[in-house]
Amino acid sequence: MNLSLTENDLAFQKEVRAWLAKTLPEGHAARGKNLFTQTREETSWWQSQLNAAGWGASAWPEEFGGTGWSESERSIFNDECARAEAPMQSPFGITMVGPVIYTFGTEEQKKQHLPGIIDGSVFWCQGYSEPGSGSDLASLRTMAVREGDDYVVNGQKIWTTQAHWADWIFCLVRTSTEGKPQQGISFLLIDMKTPGVEVKPIYTIDGEHHLNEVYFSDVRVPAQHLVGEENMGWTYAKFLLTHERIGIANTGATRVGISNIEAVHKHLASQDGDAYDASSVSRKLAELTIRLDALSALEARALAAEKDSLNSMVLPLPMKLLGTHLQQDVADLAVEVMDYSAMPVDRSGFGSFDGQNDYNYRARGPAITSGMLSGRASTIYGGTSEVQRGIMSKFVLGL
Repeated sequence: MNLSLTENDLAFQKEVRAWLAKTLPEGHAARGKNLFTQTREETSWWQSQLNAAGWGASAWPEEFGGTGWSESERSIFNDECARAEAPMQSPFGITMVGPVIYTFGTEEQKKQHLPGIIDGSVFWCQGYSEPGSGSDLASLRTMAVREGDDYVVNGQKIWTTQAHWADWIFCLVRTSTEGKPQQGISFLLIDMKTPGVEVKPIYTIDGEHHLNEVYFSDVRVPAQHLVGEENMGWTYAKFLLTHERIGIANTGATRVGISNIEAVHKHLASQDGDAYDASSVSRKLAELTIRLDALSALEARALAAEKDSLNSMVLPLPMKLLGTHLQQDVADLAVEVMDYSAMPVDRSGFGSFDGQNDYNYRARGPAITSGMLSGRASTIYGGTSEVQRGIMSKFVLGL
């Protein structure tokens, strides 16, 4: 596997870098934002900009509006977006439900939903987790009972990111109680404006509102909003989670985070003398960089894996596991380096640090703590680290 960039790759990198510099110049309000800190308006704007450039869904097939990029081009694009501190695309439409719809959905579902996802005009959220289920997704209890041309849905979902923004929710619901729990689950698309849908906020330790509880009370969902076959939702859910776990590795953003710490580290080492433990931070940075390089190589293997091969199905598991723990350790080191300057929590962005202005990083430091706190959840969502290890032990190591 050759990881070096070809001449075509370098030309593509130059094109993307120039477009990003024009679209997201220094000082742009959307720079440095992430899924938990950017607004719906910023997220929609960013998706519309990408869509106008023909880059709205880099991994989708061209027939559905995708780019037709190679895996190398997709990797370059993601790295350049991270380098430019671009806001995030909402993953719930582009990465998650979109591929499920164009792979398993009807032609009517594709025509209805895919255009709004790719142009940023329609927002989605994910209705998987439920109170009391933990990571045991198969134990979900939200029921969908068929009545004529509708399903009547009753139940509750929790930890639902961006439900307060969402126009639609893709939901795992129980349509049968016979056989194994996994065999009675279906995949429904539900309009959030349907009577009986109620959203209540959950405020997290980072001080933000991005999570919610969603309640369904006799919600009538037209049967044509069922994706694929009834009671086959577990298959579609596993398909979706594979896509989700690849994105969670987030190597580009982690590399930028390490680079920012390095810049602050060099500045403090030159300014604070013996008051700053430069050797300890240097060792930690070296360790994190080595781990990131290893993760990047693993990501390259996953991206280059043949579709539906063993590697394409297995590699996202260690990528998610290693990537999220690395993100947390990078955030921890950032807080350590920033020291007291990171302690207050507000919504200012950290941004890039050029080492020239002491105020530049000390004024932006509070967002570091906010990011560290919100990052505690990364080893939980998309499947906990314990679940990832359990799956790998069974299907990879044969234990």
